[in-house]
Amino acid sequence: MYKDILPKLYADERGATAVEYALILGLVVLVVIVSIDSVATVTVDMWTDIADKTATAVSGT
Repeated sequence: MYKDILPKLYADERGATAVEYALILGLVVLVVIVSIDSVATVTVDMWTDIADKTATAVSGT
């Protein structure tokens, strides 16, 4: 019984494309997450610097 099924399952490549697309999608998502994290850090630093300079200008020191 299993001798007939296993060769058919081994030769079946219908799911291979779905797996490849899933791997590509996972890689794209990872790159987007890393990019957003990097941009967020730079943006927070920029606004912190602006807030510090504004506070200094308002206080007159």
